[in-house]
Amino acid sequence: MDQPKRYLVTSALPYANGLKHIGHLAGAYLPADIYVRYLKAQKRDVVFVCGSDEHGTAIPIQATKEGTTARAIIDKYHPIMEQNFRDLGIAFDIYHRTSEPLHHETAQEFFTKLNDAGELEIKESEQFFDEQANTFLADRYIKGTCPNCSFPGAYGDQCENCGKSLSPDELINPVSTLSGNAPVKKNTKHWYLPLNRHEEFLRNWILKDHANDWRPTVLGQCKSWIDGGLQPRAVTRDLDWGVKVPLKEAEGKVLYVWFDAPIGYISATKQWALNNEKDWRPYWEDKDTKLVHFIGKDNIVFHCLIFPVMLKLHGNILPDNVPSNEFMNLEGDKMSTSRNWKIEMQDYIDDFINKENGGSQMADVLRYYLTSIAPETKDSEFTWQGFQDANNNELVSIFGNYVNRCLVLMHKLCKGKVPPLHTESLTDLDKETFAEAQRTKEKVEALLEQYKFRDALFEVINLARTGNQYMQKKEPWIVAKQTGDNGLPTAEAQASIDNTLHICLQLCANLAILINPFLPFTARKICYLLKVVDKMLDWENAGKIKLLSTGYSLRAPELLFRKIEDSEIAYQLEKLKAAVSNREPLIVNEEKTTAVEPVQETKSDVKPEIVFDDFAKVDLKVGKIVAAEKVEKADKLLKLSVDLGFETRTIVSGIALHFKPEEIVGKQVTVVTNLAPRKMRGIESNGMILMAEDTNGKLHFINPETDINPGAGVS
Repeated sequence: MDQPKRYLVTSALPYANGLKHIGHLAGAYLPADIYVRYLKAQKRDVVFVCGSDEHGTAIPIQATKEGTTARAIIDKYHPIMEQNFRDLGIAFDIYHRTSEPLHHETAQEFFTKLNDAGELEIKESEQFFDEQANTFLADRYIKGTCPNCSFPGAYGDQCENCGKSLSPDELINPVSTLSGNAPVKKNTKHWYLPLNRHEEFLRNWILKDHANDWRPTVLGQCKSWIDGGLQPRAVTRDLDWGVKVPLKEAEGKVLYVWFDAPIGYISATKQWALNNEKDWRPYWEDKDTKLVHFIGKDNIVFHCLIFPVMLKLHGNILPDNVPSNEFMNLEGDKMSTSRNWKIEMQDYIDDFINKENGGSQMADVLRYYLTSIAPETKDSEFTWQGFQDANNNELVSIFGNYVNRCLVLMHKLCKGKVPPLHTESLTDLDKETFAEAQRTKEKVEALLEQYKFRDALFEVINLARTGNQYMQKKEPWIVAKQTGDNGLPTAEAQASIDNTLHICLQLCANLAILINPFLPFTARKICYLLKVVDKMLDWENAGKIKLLSTGYSLRAPELLFRKIEDSEIAYQLEKLKAAVSNREPLIVNEEKTTAVEPVQETKSDVKPEIVFDDFAKVDLKVGKIVAAEKVEKADKLLKLSVDLGFETRTIVSGIALHFKPEEIVGKQVTVVTNLAPRKMRGIESNGMILMAEDTNGKLHFINPETDINPGAGVS
């Protein structure tokens, strides 16, 4: 496939209504930054845009909480977020604002073009209205009980407890967050984007054209929405904060934030072009541009279904890929701003970067750990213990240790200079180690092009591991003891030492190039120690064996990473617990709450009582068994392939005494999908099938009464 002429890479615009946590960083910003750094190292024409999403109800809601204005909120949080990203090495070409006049003009022009072309339709409908506040209520200004999980504080657009998307009409006992009163329905007029007209286009473009290159979770979610039938979606709303609808008959209305925000990518590109005296149009209008959106899975619908329709109607290019990440959990629970269960980027920066001299290396430690557990195909989990282990056991003991040993031994055995390479005495091990650098470059390159950042990072660390193993086998410190009458190593011994350390140092230079997209501060630190300019980090230099000149003096070794102590981890865990205990209590409309008498449990084997939040951690989905076979030398185990709609998983289940493999193929089952993987008889099992046992000890599947698409949630 021909290389695109240029690239436009975007990260989802974060709301400027508060500090952002590391789950946000892992989802849409760090992977995008890695990809862009890789492209720029290849000298490709790429622009990386992002910015603060400063409209929508989240802003005035936060203003109410802080007793200030919406403008004051965005002016407070925009510079903090911009600096947070910079401190953690996220290098946007521009970090823009949707409150800027250029964005308002761009969004209004976009709306006008679609409206004038007849691509929007006007509808009158009843919407919730707060009579006391005398205003229509946006979804986020309505709270009630979730119909899916019974959580009493669900918003009108989403339940933050179970994650289900909602509409205000679905809430049980809805109330206005402005007055606390039950809202009434009132007639209002709005403009809609008729997505139903574009189902065939979306089905062909996504499910056919991109069936083999988009992530399964993205395809699965898109398919589910399209199969369910797309509906017209309002692009305006009754609100006084946002981009004004540019029509006389739309007085008091603004563009809905989901319509306005993605246009922010275009306005940001325009501002970047103005700043750099460039033409913005090719990046949005030329088919030789590759557009890539990096998002979290809660933004799939907007970036894969709605925004592409908008772009198509407006005459812009469509995204080539939308690498969406799943969610990153924290210490066994879902990260949540409302419950204070989170690690804010600012907190990490304060504790690990600002407090230390040269603390930028600690930015790379976070980048490393988040990438190594990236939720690329399923939800992952951040733990402080895992963070410590990744740093101490991998960055310190493998990567940093290798670079440090190379420099220490060079100064000790080669007078602080790059030793010569004696080609006539190269061993097979020497040649194989050289070759491994080239192979690693090719592997990393292929994986990055496929947005497999976690696997690519593993290959780079594995090259450092190879270097350590090579050095251990060659043992130059032992060879140095093979001395002649003058007390110096013999000529043969010195040639072996020279070759070993020459290869090791060239490997260090290669590691700097390959690690640069992931750990940019570390790459530059290695360049400093090797006394080379950052130009060496160009991707074309990776895999080369002559990056450092013979006889060149290098700097004294410095540790790339420090060990993280147990006391630091204990402090972070206590801080996390304290933050939860100090969070603001959830306000529930008690007048609408009905007490329910508990049912007397008579069974003797009932497990200890749990709260709903415990149950809500379990992710249950409908699956279909598409293949089954017995596990060798395990009488009770069957190896199952289960279709979950978005992917097919291998699950090992202890049901072989109750079912023959051929009997259960095609059966619908209920699957716990977010269990940590475990190996059983050497097979990694990714989930658990729910079963019930009758009075005779016979197992039965727990499945739906009717046929349901795989991947459907169970609640």
